[in-house]
Formats: sequence, C-alpha cells, structure tokens
Amino acid sequence: METVLLYILGILIVVVGLALSIGLHEVGHLVPAKLFGVRVGQYMIGFGPTLFSKRFGETEYGFKAIPMGGYISMAGMYPPARAGGAAREASTGFFQTLVQDARDTSAASIDAGHEERVFYKLPVFKRVIIMLGGPIMNLLIGLVLYAVLLCGFGIAQSSTTLGSVNACVIPAGSTQTECAATDEAAPGAAAGLKPGDTIVSVEGTAISTWEQATAIIRESPGEPLDFVVERDGATLDLVATPLLTERYVYDADGIEVIEDANGDPVTESVGFLGIGSATEVVQQPITAVVPAVWDNITRVGHIILNLPQRLIDVANAAFGPGERDPNGPISVVGIGRLAGEITSLNTIPIVDKAASLVGLLASLNVALFVFNLIPLMPLDGGHVAGALFDGIRRFFAKLFRRPDPGPVDIAKLIPLTMIVVILLGGMSALLIYADIVKPISIL
Repeated sequence: METVLLYILGILIVVVGLALSIGLHEVGHLVPAKLFGVRVGQYMIGFGPTLFSKRFGETEYGFKAIPMGGYISMAGMYPPARAGGAAREASTGFFQTLVQDARDTSAASIDAGHEERVFYKLPVFKRVIIMLGGPIMNLLIGLVLYAVLLCGFGIAQSSTTLGSVNACVIPAGSTQTECAATDEAAPGAAAGLKPGDTIVSVEGTAISTWEQATAIIRESPGEPLDFVVERDGATLDLVATPLLTERYVYDADGIEVIEDANGDPVTESVGFLGIGSATEVVQQPITAVVPAVWDNITRVGHIILNLPQRLIDVANAAFGPGERDPNGPISVVGIGRLAGEITSLNTIPIVDKAASLVGLLASLNVALFVFNLIPLMPLDGGHVAGALFDGIRRFFAKLFRRPDPGPVDIAKLIPLTMIVVILLGGMSALLIYADIVKPISIL
C-alpha cells in the first residue's frame, strides 16, 4: 500500500510541476504582451471546458479541463485580409472557411476604442519578444532546476576508491556469473587490491580522478605498475600488472559500437585489472549548469531532427516484440510513470529520489523550450517565423522604395496549422499508447 501511495505521489509531483511549467510559460507571453499594450482577454491553463476562472481587469484567468497545455488570448492575432480593410465573407471551400473563421475570431477580439491594442500592429521585435517569452521562461526554469540538481544535490560520479575487485578474468560476452577453478585470477586481486582502497598514485602519477587511473591501466598491458593506495588510514605500496584483454567499445552515450558489415560488436585490446570504482555524489560548480543544459538541448534537438524515424521505432516497439529506446521520445504519461517508479523505489534514499524528480522536471522544461522553437504554427516558433518574415518583407520594400506591404496575412497558414495540430495529436496518441503498453522503465 505504501509503495502505491508513493507511486501516486511521484505522478502528482510531475503533474504539479508540469502545470507550473505551463503556467510560467504563459506568463512569459503574458507579461511582455501587457507591457507592450496588447489587450489580453484570457490566460488559461489547459484546454476544453473551463473548470474555474476569475477576471482581474480586462483579463480572465482560469483552468480548463484538459491539462495538456495553455494559452493566452491576445487581441488581433491575425490581420484582416487587406491592411486596413474589413473582414470579408468566407468563400466556398473548407480551407477558405477556416482562414476566414480565424480572421473573424481575431476581429471579434478587438474592442471598440482599442483598435490599436492588437498583436499584428506591433513592431516585429515586440512580436518576437512576446512569442519567445514562453520558451525562454521554460529555459530559465530548466537552468534553475539544473542549478539545484548540480550545485545543491550534486551528481554521482566515479571516485578514486575501489568499489569492486574481480576475483577472476571473465571473457567479454560471457554469461558466467561465478569464477571457476580453471579461471585465471584477475590481476587486481592477485596484486592485493581490495574494495575500499583509495588509489593515491599509479607509476608516480598522483591520481585525482578515476579516469586518470583507468587511462594508465588501459595503456599498459603486461607492464608492472606501482600502485600507492590508502587502506584504513594506512598507505600501502602494491604492484599490479594489467592483463591484455578484449573489451567492447562504447560510444559517448554508453551504447555498444556495432560493426556495419555484420552487426558484431566492436572490441579493442586494452589493459585490464578487474577493478571498478565506487561512486560518490559530488556537488558541481555553477559553471557546470550551462554546459549541462546545452547538452540536454542538443539531445532534444537530435530527437526532433530524427523524429519520423524515432516515431517509427516507437511504433515498431509498441505494436511488436521490440524494446523501447530509453533515449527516445516519451509522452507526459511516460514521464508520470517514471516519476512514480522513482518515488516508489525503496532501495534509494529520499534525497536521491528528490534529485531524480528535479532532474526529470529540468529535462522536461528544456524539451518544452526546444520543441516550442520549431518554426511551425501553432507553436511559438511559427509565430516568430511569421513576424521575422514580415520584418524582412517590409525591409526590402523600404530598401527599394516601394509602398509598405502591410502585415503578413498569416491567417492563410491556418490550413497548415490544422495539419500540424493533427500530426501532433497523432504523435501524442502514439507515444501515450506506447507508454502504456511498452513503457520506458528505470527498473
């Protein structure tokens, strides 16, 4: 029962965190819109029927039934068909009707006497600032949460203390779990190294990181190495000779490198002692925050650039026997399940659970930042692209002494917007289904 309650608690934490992230995203739009004089009719978290709302001044603030996003309603998002002209009757045809409905709705949002307080009449830079305000807010949230994670909680990393010492040498790829009488003793154990030993130096080189020690070991097969270790407060001198062995090659993401020709894993010849490091949680300097966020941004960007293939992989896993890529796209349902698993684990301390949840919300906000920059409406990036195109068009008109062409009629993009909405809905449905039948798990 306690495990179930903790699982539910994890989901609730993510739901609240997501709601706050969405709310602050919309604040990022709301504040500059009001500063620039645009009339904002609504500020809503969610979509669908309104659950609760209250009006303050000219803006209605509230919550809607479907917590899958949010929006602010600004007056005059779309210009009339012709600059300064009145809205015309819709022509026949489904797409033309969609375009005209968007213009009519935009025109209806403009109150008498406030015709100048509209979005489309703002200078280009002000429209860009308003539309970038939401994603920038998610980026700032991500930066703050990463700062809390790295500088407050710290991250687990390999220490110079030995966490394990193998008793024997087991070949790469072997399923063997215990040493047999005929197995060769591992060089580290034969030299007298024990778990809990802290490496002070190797071959006279002072060791401050685990990577330093392993680099020397890997490059010295067959060569006796002088180790100085600290054990129970005393310093010991030991000699260990790395064994030449074959080990799999892993890429920067910890995934085995596979040969293109026949699909076999790539191996390399390295020195081997059969020792492993213990991990320790180390608080990072504030300078580590921006590189961590940038690394997250590049990973999300890589997923988006390869999204069609990633979604095909998700579909193959969801409807077939394959496994999900743990680094692939995931829905809000999947994030909630991960949060539930984290909080229900009884094998890790509460501090580690809290750090994992903070990291999950930090990554979520970075993903929202990158995703919203895609230059397609109805995403924020689509509105930014429209404003920039408007600015470029007016610049060249002024450069060649032509009349001001007026604002870009982005309402004509409504049919494309509908297609994007349908595709996003289909993507969300696929990911939610996959996260139910074939979830990504930390267990």
